[in-house]
Amino acid sequence: MRIIAGIAGGRKLKSIKGTPTRPTLDRVKESLFSIINFYIPAARVLDLFAGFGSLGLESLSRGAKELLLVEKNKRNIQVIKDNIERCNFSDKAVVLRDDVFIFLQNISSNFDLILMDPPYGKNYAARALELIIKNRVIAQDGIVVVEHGVEEEMKEYKSLEFIKSKSYGDTGITIYSAKG
Repeated sequence: MRIIAGIAGGRKLKSIKGTPTRPTLDRVKESLFSIINFYIPAARVLDLFAGFGSLGLESLSRGAKELLLVEKNKRNIQVIKDNIERCNFSDKAVVLRDDVFIFLQNISSNFDLILMDPPYGKNYAARALELIIKNRVIAQDGIVVVEHGVEEEMKEYKSLEFIKSKSYGDTGITIYSAKG
């Protein structure tokens, strides 16, 4: 696992082997970021179900302004902190140990880019998207990127416009834009 491009491009990231956390494959990450690259410069980014921080840190490397990573697993939090240090992003990234759903119920700010990679097959993406909409966590003209199992059907939402969906083996990527 590594940062693919930008100012920290090529830096290897830490992970923990043998955990249920499933890092985003480099080929999926590369394809995803080629699609959303236009939205990244100067963006306020929220990485939900952050895992080891790979997606959020990739966005900082490519020019995002700030990053908030939300992860529940204590062991993963330490790995994220180590990865932030490896990439020299301590001044731009904050890690919060919290349950994503509790966080989304209580957040009062919004973000230009929301990345989420929840555990597959548990309907977490749909639950999180509903809270993002309800609490206006996505900024006007912002985008939400959801990594999910291909068997999970990603539905349409009244206040989110469906932009694109792609499959990579058993991984699906769905991108939504906030409707103005």
